[in-house]
Amino acid sequence: MSGDSVSRRGFLKLCASTGALVASSPSLLARTPAERSHNTPARLLHNSGRPLRLEDLVVGENYVFHYPYVSTPCFLLNLGKPALPREGLEMDDGRKYNWRGGIGPDRSIVAFSAICAHRMSYPTPSVSFINYRHEQMTYTDQEFKLAHREQVIYCCSEGSVYDPAEGCRVLGGPAPQPLAAVDLGLDEATGEIRALGMYGGDMFERFFEKFAFQLELQHQVRDIRAPVGPDTEVLPLGTYSLNTNVC
Repeated sequence: MSGDSVSRRGFLKLCASTGALVASSPSLLARTPAERSHNTPARLLHNSGRPLRLEDLVVGENYVFHYPYVSTPCFLLNLGKPALPREGLEMDDGRKYNWRGGIGPDRSIVAFSAICAHRMSYPTPSVSFINYRHEQMTYTDQEFKLAHREQVIYCCSEGSVYDPAEGCRVLGGPAPQPLAAVDLGLDEATGEIRALGMYGGDMFERFFEKFAFQLELQHQVRDIRAPVGPDTEVLPLGTYSLNTNVC
């Protein structure tokens, strides 16, 4: 009986202390969404080798880094406008999740997997059929009508279009779900950026199965599933890929 009482008192004490911690630092709760996967953090590095900071990111530029694996590319973007949280995004298996929005003073910095949700086109060192278009472009929307919009991620392979300001929800084309999101963290004192995890439908296993041989050659690694480690380099897409404006 006394053991049960001690156990209950310990549980209540733990609940109270946890509640106090969250109340004092609500970001701890906010930065650990239940649907987040691949929780190994990685610091983003400028191509000079120093930590990447907010001021390094030019509005409208495509940046690429690898995360959470050495062979899985992601886009990092400064949209130049607030990207606010969005609820109820849906993966191709019907599960829903909430996108957390951008980081930074203007909430304009976002990151997503650069693997298209349709045929898994992705940036390679020779060519990228998927990229961010900051200027207005014309595409076919989900009702098969011509639409005009700026600030979209466009995949030339089959015309899939995503809105990075709204969690990369699908605007047009055959993609069955949004691009998987990178959960970004910001050191407000230094402006340094970290990748904390992924959430949404990442499709990594299908990606590895489909492109294993190509990925081994491109990255010169035997283990394409190796984690990126504590740091990962960020490059402009034009530096990473020889050809980027292909459609």
